[in-house]
Amino acid sequence: MKKALMISALCSWAFVSITLISSPTVYPTGTTIYKPEKCWNGYTIYQSETAPGAVLIDMNGNLVRNWEHIVGFPVTILPGGYIMGGIVGRITKEYKHQIGSDDLIQEDWDGNIVWKFGRADQIKVGDEMMWSARQNHDFVREGSPVGYYVPGMAPFIDRGRTLILSQKSGTWPKVTRDYLPRAARIIEVNWNGEIVWEWMPVEHFEEFGHSNTAKNTIMKGCKNQHCVFLNTASYVGPNKWYDAGDERFHPDNIITDDRGTMIFIISKKTGKIVWKVGPEYTSTLALRELGCIIGPHHAHVIPKGLPGEGNIIVFNNGGAAGFGAPNPGSPTGEWNALRDHSRVLEFDPTTLEIVWQYTARTAAFSPFEEDAKFYSHYRSGAQRLPNGNTLIMESMHGRIFEVTREHEIVWEYISPFNLKEKVFSSRVYRAYRLPYEWVPQLKKPVEKAVVPPDNSEFRINRVGN
Repeated sequence: MKKALMISALCSWAFVSITLISSPTVYPTGTTIYKPEKCWNGYTIYQSETAPGAVLIDMNGNLVRNWEHIVGFPVTILPGGYIMGGIVGRITKEYKHQIGSDDLIQEDWDGNIVWKFGRADQIKVGDEMMWSARQNHDFVREGSPVGYYVPGMAPFIDRGRTLILSQKSGTWPKVTRDYLPRAARIIEVNWNGEIVWEWMPVEHFEEFGHSNTAKNTIMKGCKNQHCVFLNTASYVGPNKWYDAGDERFHPDNIITDDRGTMIFIISKKTGKIVWKVGPEYTSTLALRELGCIIGPHHAHVIPKGLPGEGNIIVFNNGGAAGFGAPNPGSPTGEWNALRDHSRVLEFDPTTLEIVWQYTARTAAFSPFEEDAKFYSHYRSGAQRLPNGNTLIMESMHGRIFEVTREHEIVWEYISPFNLKEKVFSSRVYRAYRLPYEWVPQLKKPVEKAVVPPDNSEFRINRVGN
């Protein structure tokens, strides 16, 4: 079946027709590839959109612990076997995008809650107003600039601030004519649960740099949160750019990405946007060569102490995003930037030069007709590991894998937890690799190589004669 890909006026992407590959109905799950000597070995924590909530696995894909009640996203493990993640139930019976997690909690290994936050916004439930954290998509505990393991920068477990991506209800007439049930909001709370800093994109809309055409499209058609919606939030952290005198990269500043076509850094001190790429990608040669950022997730500065430190890494999802002039793929101009494949990009934020990337082509698929072999149009992320490898979450397919700088897959895992109503969907959100010693309650597992069979010879045994 052929599908014609439309030309995006916003991003100047040229496409050709490609053959869409349907998903198989029978496939292996768990760890499908594992080369221990080439991996950065440890546990992997991820959130399964299906059962059983938060999942902790070893390198061989064994489920070593799960927390069914922690269903918000993302989830992370702190040193000492503590888990942080979102829970629902006080307001929502199940996770809903409109609300977010009721509470963001930190539990010890025995299930005792040692920290909780749930007072970001009030939501009307029946005739009652109830408080909620409305946490979604991201959070970071002080001590480390990002939510994953960084050598020498461990997140605090008994003190410190927490950066939270949250939501707020309200009306912002300069951005949209409609009530926004979940406008994006970044907050920072102290250990006592007091909000000590906050920032909302709808209050800084003019700083984004949208064209007049894009603004008109947003005003006419933006009836939901996606006109100004964020998918990540982390600290810039210590870095070489700030050490060299570039104030834009102050370690306390916040980096985030817009679901449309932007990545940007917010000054913690002034609240101003001090660095950005997007939403337009035609104004300079560097932007044109970088290419349009569409529907990004997990954009962050690679922390000091990891290979590539100071560069920005992002899962550039593709799909549809952005606003501008109408085109054949977007008659209204909403979500008018189109690309039917994903890219993981690592680039220099001062020059925008691409330093490293992972695509279907770098994975050795042939150009054009198989670009969509690597594609997750929602969710996903990428973590730089201490040995220089990158852990990638292709979330829509429930696939988590580790690749070398040379793009060799040295570990691959397919989540076995499927949606009941969609048998062949095993969506996850974000995954983090952590060292074994962060979970002292568990005995270090035995690492056994997993060598997959030759696909051309792989068969399912038949039943009977």
